[in-house]
Amino acid sequence: MSTTARTGRTRTRPGLRARAALAAAVVAGLGCATLSALPAAAADASVRVQYRQSSSGSDQAEPWFKVVNSGSTTLSLSEVRVRYYFKADAGASYTFACSWAVPGCANITGTFGTLAAPTADADRYLEIGFRAGAGGLAPGADTGDMQLRFHRSDWRPLNQNDDYSFGPGRTSYGDWTKVTASVGGPTVWGTAPAGNGPTDPPDPTDPPADGPALFDDFDYTSHTDPAIGAHGWSVRSNAGGPGVPGATWAPENVTFAKEGTNSIMNLETSTAGSGATTEHTEILTKDMKFKNGTYAARVHFSDAPRSGPDGDHLVQTFFTINDLKAPMADDYAEYDFEYLPNGGWGEPANILYTTSWETYRPDPWEAVNQHSEVRASYAGWHDLVLTIDDSSIVYYVDGQEFGRHDARYLPERTMSINFNQWLIDLAGQGSTTPRSYDQKVDYVLHVKDQVLTPAQAAAKVAAYRSAGVRFEDTVPATG
Repeated sequence: MSTTARTGRTRTRPGLRARAALAAAVVAGLGCATLSALPAAAADASVRVQYRQSSSGSDQAEPWFKVVNSGSTTLSLSEVRVRYYFKADAGASYTFACSWAVPGCANITGTFGTLAAPTADADRYLEIGFRAGAGGLAPGADTGDMQLRFHRSDWRPLNQNDDYSFGPGRTSYGDWTKVTASVGGPTVWGTAPAGNGPTDPPDPTDPPADGPALFDDFDYTSHTDPAIGAHGWSVRSNAGGPGVPGATWAPENVTFAKEGTNSIMNLETSTAGSGATTEHTEILTKDMKFKNGTYAARVHFSDAPRSGPDGDHLVQTFFTINDLKAPMADDYAEYDFEYLPNGGWGEPANILYTTSWETYRPDPWEAVNQHSEVRASYAGWHDLVLTIDDSSIVYYVDGQEFGRHDARYLPERTMSINFNQWLIDLAGQGSTTPRSYDQKVDYVLHVKDQVLTPAQAAAKVAAYRSAGVRFEDTVPATG
């Protein structure tokens, strides 16, 4: 694929930077804290979920909820998850939205998952979660009104009448056991569709048996440290897309430092409002040898520049990818975490995407992918985990499932592991005042052919660090 053909083109969907970055790398011959475990539920944790439907129409579902603390101690809402079960249309993807909520829409998340045992009236679920800003819930108190909705991403009609959790006659709030609620993991309210009952998660404290793995603590002196190349990494310097036309990829802006006892890699992206003054950053593995298994990284996203005016359409990433051999080639693969702190691609503000790619054509643009997204700030450190096996692709953020994507997007070929930070365009901020943005990375982990829970990934990282291991790569070159 020609990187020059992509330069300067505007896209309206996620995942753009990776394809051009990978192609450019091929042309150039480039070949602190741990992940957080789910909190344990308090011994007397108990909630009820009250539900009403606000729309029985065909364009969107509107399940409205109140969560009631029926226990005897104050409950942290960040530990609560509510699931609404429905029957998905074949091939459809869905978009969640919050219209209004007493706890604040910014403190509510909505992600979609797939049931392990589909039934006639449920094969998917919408999981509602709460950010720390939602606060606590005293005994006997409820969250107040949460006016939520979801629709097909293409806005085609949907049928709610075959949805397990839909109550067509529920036009006022009341207890509803066809939705479930969990606190810190265990289900404490409601009944899931048959065959999908609650199960306690496995003990997360012990890492699984040893297997081929890559671990890097990014303990280097600078971008010229010979150990970077010896450990299989390349710091990008070659020109080309994605991003602002005329920008350069500046290896000197990939730096390393200590934060506490942890070594940290920093990717700096800067601009003064023109292509000539814009510098992007990227680091990637030379070899494409990674496929099924678990990928994990601890990444610090930034909402604001280190200095100068804010507002640039920035993309901060962690992803794995291979090369597109021909337009719409069916052996292409790409799996992304992409954070846009100031919007872009048609979004007006913060959004975090996870995207799984089957294939695409650069010109004219055509894409086959599936994505999940949450429109909220993700400034700060976050634990990102991706698992790929022979049946599904699952994304986790801070120990919670963020998105689950279909088997049709599974990889056919091995991939590289990449981090980059770049500007989509210069439309977000027109100032010529210099500004720079930072994306930090604490570590990266890949465990070949093993699906780890986020807590198991945390345990494996902790084991490396307690043993003083800064780097290990036992993943065979054949993938």
